[in-house]
Amino acid sequence: MPRFVALFRGINVGKAKRVAMADLRALLTRMGYTEVQTLLNSGNAVFASTAASAAHHAKAIRKAVASELGVDALVIVKTAQDMAKVVSGNALSGVAPDASRLLVALTQEAEALQTLTTLTGCDWGSEALHITPHAAYVWCADGILQSPAATALLKGLAEQGTTRNWATVEKIHALLQAKA
Repeated sequence: MPRFVALFRGINVGKAKRVAMADLRALLTRMGYTEVQTLLNSGNAVFASTAASAAHHAKAIRKAVASELGVDALVIVKTAQDMAKVVSGNALSGVAPDASRLLVALTQEAEALQTLTTLTGCDWGSEALHITPHAAYVWCADGILQSPAATALLKGLAEQGTTRNWATVEKIHALLQAKA
């Protein structure tokens, strides 16, 4: 059965948009998804489903979370194959020794990432930026909060994407490859 990950943007950051992962797991199970698992408290939910596209799941999950849990947040859904491409497409692993400082941006549609390609021509100093059809990768040498490249990337994404650090991406990928 195909496996997916739902990536929520901006939940459980600060006091706004709080969602208990147990409530999210229960909701996804009620929606008919199987093998539901969550990772961390930042809105990463792995599940299996026999039907529909990733974009369809993203819309259905966002609507259900808003109506049943009272939180409206962008949801990006990727297949296990999509996440494998994100992992294999990381050209920055050689310059990024700290997985917590390598930021990965994901969008539902590849076109949103392509609008960011102008950023690759900028001089980011000790930072690095790489964009593929599956994700954008930013090495934040001095940390994500101090990163001009990450700031530019997030501004360019606006409300179309969400980010995870490389350590989280690897954990999601491992969950998608394992059986629940």
